[in-house]
Amino acid sequence: MDAYQNTEDLTDLVARVALGDQKAYRRLYDVTSAKLFSVAIRILRNQGRAEEVLQDAFINVWNSAGSYNASLSSPMTWLITIVRNRSLDYIRRIDRGEVELDDDLAAMLESGAPGPEQLLLRSEDAAALNLCLGRLDAGPRQAIAFAYFQGLSHSELAKSLQVPIGTVKTWIRRGLEKLRHCLQAED
Repeated sequence: MDAYQNTEDLTDLVARVALGDQKAYRRLYDVTSAKLFSVAIRILRNQGRAEEVLQDAFINVWNSAGSYNASLSSPMTWLITIVRNRSLDYIRRIDRGEVELDDDLAAMLESGAPGPEQLLLRSEDAAALNLCLGRLDAGPRQAIAFAYFQGLSHSELAKSLQVPIGTVKTWIRRGLEKLRHCLQAED
C-alpha cells in the first residue's frame, strides 16, 4: 500500500491505534510518514527539525488517536494538521528562544524568504488547485497544464495534443472557468 491509500483504511488504522494496537500504529507510520515528513520539511526547511517534529507528532497520534473524529476530517487531514501544528509550535519556541537558532535558520529568517505560515498557505492553495484540476476531463486538464507549466501556445498545444486549435482554445477557456468555480467553492 502506498501513502495515499483510501480513507477507510486510514480510519481503521487510527481506530486500531486508539485501542493500543502497536502493529496498526507501525502500519499507520509506514503509510503516512513520507507525506507527513514532507509537510514538516516544507515548513521547517531542515531535515533534523522535521524528523524531530515528525517523531513528536506520532507520539501525539499514539496518545490522542481516541479523540479522532472521522466525521470532522479525513484521517490524513487530521495527521497533517498535527504535523503542521507541531511544526509551527517548534518555530514559536525558536522565536521565544526556547530552541537554539542555528545559522541556517537565522539566514533564512533574515533573507525575507517566505515564512512557514506563507508556505503553508501556498501548500494549501496548491492542494486545492490540484484537487480542482483532478476534477477536469483529461483534455482540458492536459491543455491547461501544458500551457501553464511548459508555456506552450495554442498552436503548439494543438500540434502536441493532435487536436484542432479551436478545441484547445475551448478546453482552456472552459477548463479555466471550471477551475475558477471549483476554487471559489473550496474557499
